[in-house]
Amino acid sequence: MQSATSADGTRIAYERHGEGPPLLLLHGGSAPGYWKPIVPRFAGEYTVVVPHRRGVGESDDSGEYSLERGVEDVRAVVDAVDGDPTLFGHSFGGLLAIEAARSVPVERLVAYEPAVLVGEHREGADLAARMRARIDDGRRREAMRYYVREVMHGGDIDDLDAWLEAWPPWPDIVALTENVARINRAIENYRLPDSLDVDAPALVLTGTEGPPHLRDGVRAVHESLPESRLVEFEGVGHGGPTEAPDRVTAEVRRFVAGSDVCSRVAADG
Repeated sequence: MQSATSADGTRIAYERHGEGPPLLLLHGGSAPGYWKPIVPRFAGEYTVVVPHRRGVGESDDSGEYSLERGVEDVRAVVDAVDGDPTLFGHSFGGLLAIEAARSVPVERLVAYEPAVLVGEHREGADLAARMRARIDDGRRREAMRYYVREVMHGGDIDDLDAWLEAWPPWPDIVALTENVARINRAIENYRLPDSLDVDAPALVLTGTEGPPHLRDGVRAVHESLPESRLVEFEGVGHGGPTEAPDRVTAEVRRFVAGSDVCSRVAADG
């Protein structure tokens, strides 16, 4: 495990795998282990760097958190690796990747269902407050159940308990409840600009089974980026990189290798 020091002095840990051009994988509300199925698929061609978000895994924490602070953490890791990296973020990690790419030199940008709320989904958004109320009542597990139902399943799932029991990361995810509540506060405070000043080409990914609020956000992000390609994976949900790792990594590999980028929607077969 290696580490970099963020702007406020917080130590940010990161894993390093393989050799080649740098590829940073930014996790969302889950732990850095989310990327476990993805790392070996890239480590033979790239230096795969997996930062641990502030307060998660091996990274240190601080009393305050904001999206800007998260971007500073990404910048510290980017500065610690050789070369301009490709940023690949999932969910909140996708939002971090987008915002970091506005001020950090990057080769390319990839975001799978970045946590961006637009339109009616943003107005009155109160997921963080609802999680906080459950936490304050001593119901941390219920707070995280609520998060998983609303974010990963768009509020629509028949038997959430059975799904959680079959989901390997679930016991570890419960321990991240407070951290997840605060990143949701950052998401709710974020307003997508009409135009994102990102110089690098971008690949924006979604799945047909992803939650509606994130699928709407994906399309808004695609329209805000100056050079973007939007790909939709048939039958895949919000956990796309781990649900369908071969399909997702194949698309990312083509993009990182320099295949055509254009402002259009591509359907995955």
